[in-house]
Amino acid sequence: MPKLSPHTLCMLAAGILAVLVPWSLENDFYLKIIFSAGMYYIAASGLNVLVGWSGQKSLGHAGLFAVGAYTAALLTTRLAWNPWLAMAAACVMAGLFGIVIALPALRVKGPSLAMVTIGFGIVVEKVVTEWQEPFGGQQGIYGVVPPSLGDHAFANREWAWLVLALAFATHLAMRTLLSGKFGRAFLAVQAAEVAAESVGVNVYRMKVLAFVISAVTCGLAGALVAQQNQYINSDFISFNLSIFLLLTVLFGGPSIYGPALGAIVLTLMDAFLARWPGLQHFTYGALLLFALYAMPQGLAGALASAAHRFWPTRSATSPSSASSNQAEWAPRVSSATSKGTVLLQASALYKAYGGVVPTNKVDIQLHSGHVHALIGPNGAGKTTLLNMLSGIVPPDSGSIVFAGQDITRARANLVCTLGIGRTFQNLKLFAHMSALDNVLVGLHPHLRVGFWPSLLGLPSARREEANARREAQALLDFVHLGERSHDEAGSLPYGLQRRLELARALATHPKLLLLDEPAAGLNPQETTELTELIARIGQKGITVLLIEHHMDLVMAVSDHVVVLDYGLKIAEGSPTAMQRDPRVIKAYLGEDDEIQGEVSSTSMKATSPEAKSC
Repeated sequence: MPKLSPHTLCMLAAGILAVLVPWSLENDFYLKIIFSAGMYYIAASGLNVLVGWSGQKSLGHAGLFAVGAYTAALLTTRLAWNPWLAMAAACVMAGLFGIVIALPALRVKGPSLAMVTIGFGIVVEKVVTEWQEPFGGQQGIYGVVPPSLGDHAFANREWAWLVLALAFATHLAMRTLLSGKFGRAFLAVQAAEVAAESVGVNVYRMKVLAFVISAVTCGLAGALVAQQNQYINSDFISFNLSIFLLLTVLFGGPSIYGPALGAIVLTLMDAFLARWPGLQHFTYGALLLFALYAMPQGLAGALASAAHRFWPTRSATSPSSASSNQAEWAPRVSSATSKGTVLLQASALYKAYGGVVPTNKVDIQLHSGHVHALIGPNGAGKTTLLNMLSGIVPPDSGSIVFAGQDITRARANLVCTLGIGRTFQNLKLFAHMSALDNVLVGLHPHLRVGFWPSLLGLPSARREEANARREAQALLDFVHLGERSHDEAGSLPYGLQRRLELARALATHPKLLLLDEPAAGLNPQETTELTELIARIGQKGITVLLIEHHMDLVMAVSDHVVVLDYGLKIAEGSPTAMQRDPRVIKAYLGEDDEIQGEVSSTSMKATSPEAKSC
């Protein structure tokens, strides 16, 4: 007999309870509490994708709840639609409104986004309250047609079963979606947008998708309320509803199970405090503050921490055994590009920040299969140049041609998909994700299965996910992190975090790999290991552009060196030639008549390797 997973066992137990509890209850009050808990869960499960996973705050989802409710009401009362079709149409209409709101709203962040969504909720409430035709004004819409099975009208028990069935279906869909590439992309957007863009995630598109998912589930919840009550007016969609839904997500916690816990606890609390409205509002405000500051991972996170404390568990799969039979990772470098041909040509790149010009008419040419080094004193403009090549910062003028394609104005995610990967001077890992998941995010642009197969858990999505996990494990083995694959990225020692970021960049399958001071902060042993790793990457046929202050590393791995000073390219050539170039010596040490001969590798180090380059 196959061993069932804990999630499967929980679902079976919850399914049995979902059938038996409404069947055993005769009191309509308790059945309505079950209905309310299921409805709030459906709304919160989508909002959890927006708030808990992608990190966008919304205080206006009562407006999307209203869109679903009034759509179902109008279609069944004015156009005599089938109630089941009206329920589906409510989801579609709410999703369309979600797109309309998200496209402009998500260009702002934090408090600004919250204010935009508050404005939308207020506008919707005012429209349905003041517009008598078609929304009925303050009186609302009566006679909303509920769904039925044949001629059998739903009683409260059947409504409880229906909403619980929809809640189960929603949970399974959300779990399937969030456990794959879309869930990792949402978390990456929340953790570090710049890093997410650099590995091929379209941040703006993921934010819009999260908003639409939250809109659809809120629309479904609104349709259920309107049809169950056979009536809807503005009292159902006040600002308090937006607060309650947000509180359900934050109090429950940003996990798969968080919205369910939040919906159950807060629905019971709401029913208990209904007789004291003043205390009710005070309690919600207090819980919101408590969830934000004292319990950031919510009730689900607190319970998970307690469970791990009392029942520590090991990973189901031993990392070492999982990777022992795997072939060594191999990059997908196009054979069409022969070694030595021009891979990237940057011409007259110029970037100014006010009176500061970190990059001043710089030309650079990178050849396929070579390891190039970009050196210069702190503030020379090295990182700015890398940011322009990777699409993070657009140049003010000049051009960048990569593999025959102009990428001068291309966004970072598109640049990555074309074949440019990078690391950062200051680490930008997804700290709360595992090492394996960090690398899997790097594979995001190469995972072709779309939204619907991922949502429905189709075999194609499962196969692609399994293949991606094997490749990610092989990459971790390549950088000697195979046995730390399930460790949280932020908990790894600093040197291993550097290697992990390099593995994530390699996961994008770059033709050109940009490394921004990868040896910064490493001890001598770690630097030696990094030198060997970069040499192995070069042997794999990947072109490398390396920014580094550590001259021993530069001299050991580089085929060609470019030197910048005050935003200008002052020299380029072989590593040996650059060591002896008077212009390079002057840039590093200043002009001194007593300086003679060649400069040792250590003497060319910047005065502060840890300092941030422009």
